[in-house]
Amino acid sequence: MNVFEGGGGRHLEMTNGGTQVFGAVLTLAVSALAREPWHFRFAPLLTLQDQNVMGRGSVGFGLAELDWGAAPEERVAARDFLLRVLDLALSRHRWEKLTYEPPRAEERHLRAYRSMVEQFDQATADSCADVLPGPQKAAMASYVRHRVLDALPFWAGCVFCTSGA
Repeated sequence: MNVFEGGGGRHLEMTNGGTQVFGAVLTLAVSALAREPWHFRFAPLLTLQDQNVMGRGSVGFGLAELDWGAAPEERVAARDFLLRVLDLALSRHRWEKLTYEPPRAEERHLRAYRSMVEQFDQATADSCADVLPGPQKAAMASYVRHRVLDALPFWAGCVFCTSGA
């Protein structure tokens, strides 16, 4: 099982297929909304959830492992960005590009994760455990074929390429 931790003991466990869909629809949304340095650091974290590269059943991260920012306004901006990404994914932004209909992505995964992000107390985050790729590994290029942020510098292509889409 792939596990995405929230706060207060909340977590979202997903099957391999569910995690693949989760990563794909979030990649579509984050690619459309990324504008600030933190956004471009969050995008490759999604890349690192690609089980076709990282291994089945071996991905996930905790909200407490993210560096949300040092100042209160940075933390608010980061949470707002992640909520906007989830809202855009919930609106089925570019889901027509998927080669399948994800039956549980909306209710079971995206809504549950949105609730976890909304309720997460950023003061409990451990900035020493930061899983966000550093600025030098931020996603800055668009993969033209699928119109999403590229997986570079980790590997060429994107989550859609590694799945054979």
